[in-house]
Amino acid sequence: MLQGFFQIALMLLFVVGLAPILGSYLAQVFIAEKTFLDPVMEPLERFIYFLKDVEPEEKMTGWEYAKAVLVSNTIMAILALLILLFQGLLPLNPTQLGMPTWDTALHTTISFLVAADLQHYLPETTMSYLSQITALGFLMFVAPATGLAVGIAFIRRLTGRPLGNFYIDLTRSITRVLLPFALVIGVLFMLAGVPETLAGPVTVTTLEGATQVIARGPVAHFESIKMLGENGGAFFGGNSAHPFENPNGGTNLLQVVAMLLIPTALLHTYGIFMNNRKQARLLFWMVFAIFVVSIGMTAVGEYQGNPAVNALLGNEQPNLEGKEVRLGWAQTALFAITTTATMTGSANGMFDSLMPPGGFCALLNIFLQVIWGGMGTGAASLLVYLFLAVFLTGLMVGRTPEFLGRKIEQKEMTLVSVIILIHPILIFLPSAIALAFPQQLAGISNPGFHGFTQVIYEYASAAAGNGSGFEGLADTQPAPTALWWNLTTAFTMWAGRFIPIVALLLLCDSMSYKQSAPTSTASLKTDTQLFTGITAAVILILGALTFFPVLALGPFAEAFQLAARR
Repeated sequence: MLQGFFQIALMLLFVVGLAPILGSYLAQVFIAEKTFLDPVMEPLERFIYFLKDVEPEEKMTGWEYAKAVLVSNTIMAILALLILLFQGLLPLNPTQLGMPTWDTALHTTISFLVAADLQHYLPETTMSYLSQITALGFLMFVAPATGLAVGIAFIRRLTGRPLGNFYIDLTRSITRVLLPFALVIGVLFMLAGVPETLAGPVTVTTLEGATQVIARGPVAHFESIKMLGENGGAFFGGNSAHPFENPNGGTNLLQVVAMLLIPTALLHTYGIFMNNRKQARLLFWMVFAIFVVSIGMTAVGEYQGNPAVNALLGNEQPNLEGKEVRLGWAQTALFAITTTATMTGSANGMFDSLMPPGGFCALLNIFLQVIWGGMGTGAASLLVYLFLAVFLTGLMVGRTPEFLGRKIEQKEMTLVSVIILIHPILIFLPSAIALAFPQQLAGISNPGFHGFTQVIYEYASAAAGNGSGFEGLADTQPAPTALWWNLTTAFTMWAGRFIPIVALLLLCDSMSYKQSAPTSTASLKTDTQLFTGITAAVILILGALTFFPVLALGPFAEAFQLAARR
């Protein structure tokens, strides 16, 4: 027990130490200060700007930035979709895989485009090496780079600077952040035994004398950007439970740190941009506290085990169902909360096998989307809750709501409402339809409380751009219900990604045009412990009011059901 909690504490200390260092580096990159990568990356960036016909000094408005995001992402999605549809005619296909079904190809393209990487297929037997490297691998760089660019643009504009240029931000996100860090992490994975080869599957004879075909491929580089970019897409069906993706406890720790590197650093970057590191530290520790509580609840639940199983054994045992024994209950609990808090969606164990406290915490993370949150957009969404906290506090004390010296008025609150409300709408509507036709339409295999959680989790994961799943649903080919899941989750992922992005850009642009008022004794200070506590209360109470009914019908009800079997 102590060893498991020590592993968790060690990782948390590691992240706390790295976050401010990387936060300062990100600020240097996006304020366009000199960095140690300038000699290597500046010539490459100038060449990219030349190909794009982009001037580094050219600035965009909110609408122009949003349009650039939508147009560029649409073009990239079409190119990736074509590669998937015609992979059978293209090289680097050692197992001669044919074309996936059109709905699977469409769903996969949108899934990787929005960094959800929700996979309704078995990678080893569906995607060729070329598809994995060029289509999916390409999107695994540009999707998080898009989120990071939008998050930085939001912070930049909110703190009084020009919004910037999307194509410049996208390029620098890749060349200065994702690419160099992914290279380092990829090399570390290779040193740890993760394969990186274009050779096809190998056939071996087992100790029992049977023949087994073992899939392999260019995994290490795929794995590095999968974790660093909060993508989560698997090269193998087992995801990070597969020994070729996650060989040992060391690589598991590296994957957890990689997931947390950028989202934890961005709050420190925000403090540098607004020249108020105190508020950034308070926000960091607020999110960190909720994160630690979630890990603790999940870890304790997994350590105590399943009451029904413990009753049969006659003593208390950790819950090892659906887990890799070489990793254990503690690292599985840590991984599950980290991957849902950061919207990575990877998994080193079955979410379906988590005890109710783990299922509750995982669901709450993807419901709230601000416990670190998605790449770039997580920090921006947290600041949106600051808007809401300022507005509500202003109403309670009779002051005009202001944030960073600018008034929050009807237009801003409308955009804040869109950002906050689109998420539950995209979860509840398709979930209600699926639950109304459990067999005919959705193919739900578990009609109980756990099955309810499976359905809600699928759409919550899609809307949040997370990509993890509780499984138990007939969402892969050749099941007849796969078409329903592919199309509905594809729309949910697209809307859950781009509607908030457009609203975020319009919100910061609207705030930037307001006259900034000097700070006075009547101004509401947002860098105090009291206001940070109010913000935490707003986040948790709003989350409870919005999602408590589905949590009560899912993890809570399942927990009482299990407790009754003691």
